[in-house]
Amino acid sequence: MRNAGRIGVSLRRSLTLAGLLCVQGFVVGCSEAETLISDAKGLTKVTEAASVEGRKEGVWQPPAGHQQTPLWPGAAPNMEDVKLPPEYSETATNPKRFAGRPVTGVFNVTVPTLTVFPAKQPGNGAAMLVFPGGGFSKLAIDLEGSEVCDWLTSRGTICVLVKYRVPKSNHHYDEGCHCAVTPKHLLALQDAQRAIRLVRSRASELKINPRKIGVIGFSAGGYLVAQTSNIFEPAYQPVDEIDKVSSRPDFAIAMFPGHLCRAGGSLDPGIKVTKMTPPTFLLQAWDDPVDPICNSTVYARALDEAGVPAEVHLFAKGGHAFAMRPLGHPVERWPTLVEDWLKDTGIL
Repeated sequence: MRNAGRIGVSLRRSLTLAGLLCVQGFVVGCSEAETLISDAKGLTKVTEAASVEGRKEGVWQPPAGHQQTPLWPGAAPNMEDVKLPPEYSETATNPKRFAGRPVTGVFNVTVPTLTVFPAKQPGNGAAMLVFPGGGFSKLAIDLEGSEVCDWLTSRGTICVLVKYRVPKSNHHYDEGCHCAVTPKHLLALQDAQRAIRLVRSRASELKINPRKIGVIGFSAGGYLVAQTSNIFEPAYQPVDEIDKVSSRPDFAIAMFPGHLCRAGGSLDPGIKVTKMTPPTFLLQAWDDPVDPICNSTVYARALDEAGVPAEVHLFAKGGHAFAMRPLGHPVERWPTLVEDWLKDTGIL
């Protein structure tokens, strides 16, 4: 791996750790606020989470001055059998779990969009697509979305926030069978691929360098980072000329990723790492109660074996879903680590 001296802990430890898939609460919780644990046999419900107070609102809208653009020219693909209530957003009014601030989630997304946040400082045309987390049941749209864009744009990077389809749009826990399920159509991956293609096709218009388009994702969004970094064939039937454009990101950042580590500590078989996988930055806390550290280490091993440049940071403390909010732990320095890596790799 690239500069192994910067890896926070040894990867030699046996990693068959059990870990929670869903956090107790709002951001990346299960649809019925249940807490789940992952083991070699799959996913098992273990406790009932405390309820989280919140206020429901209409369809999520980006901050003033920004506009959502639909990813697809018509209806998104493979929605024929998807029946959902209308999209809505909900803001938690009990903010103690989120560094003293509320957090907004988006539910029942059937019309995926992207929102462009122009750079606030002069840059070199680098752009980053942001995939929020939420366990593929909802999207942590501010905590792991718009707040990330605020940081990126302040550093001269164009940010594109992707509101992809949820729920049950990728590998997830299914309450019907009480098991992990990979759906026939990976709707979230379809949206992620389409978003990269759409941004690259509009590079000139958006003043983006088409060779400096990267992805950053959190938790379930980190899984989308790994998927888009390794799955380049369309996960859908092409719909227009945009789908002839490459969906391969030029660099990738996966923050406390989930869904990568499967039974026995093996890598998700759908992720085939090759030399075509872009340079990758991985970061996770060892005490993550939601996605076990194995998600980062098993992917790091695969990157190493394929000769893909990678930088890996594993911190002792930090938990899960910290994103841009202060925790009082060294892990909150991660934006600086990312910036240093981007400069070191020639992206910035």
